[in-house]
Amino acid sequence: MIFVNLPVRNVASATAFYTALGFEKNPAFSNEVASAMRWSDTISVMLLDHSFYATFTDKPIADTHAVSAALLCLSFDSRDSVDAIHAASRQAGGRETRAVQDQHFMYGGAFEDFDGHTWETMFMDISNAPATA
Repeated sequence: MIFVNLPVRNVASATAFYTALGFEKNPAFSNEVASAMRWSDTISVMLLDHSFYATFTDKPIADTHAVSAALLCLSFDSRDSVDAIHAASRQAGGRETRAVQDQHFMYGGAFEDFDGHTWETMFMDISNAPATA
């Protein structure tokens, strides 16, 4: 399992954004300073208020609107699913940072949440992948 911990300025707004994308909130591990958001059986995102996030590190919290701290990528089962999460992100107030591109065997793009965390999206059709040498 992987738990991605993201500092957010407003836990309620971030929770609403991720819910709109299809993440499911786990109330057992959520409160006013944190939301546990489940993407799958193996991937969860913890949305942590800046003050709470700061209790886990002595480093300053990056302003991910100005600098890139990480590129997170979600894999999908179809092109339609990629298109759907991009549409959901735009409708929920996210910003598309790279339009969806069709590269034959790979299809995807990128968007960011309110706090500037970048999520890449990808559908890979292995049957159309170029042969390796």
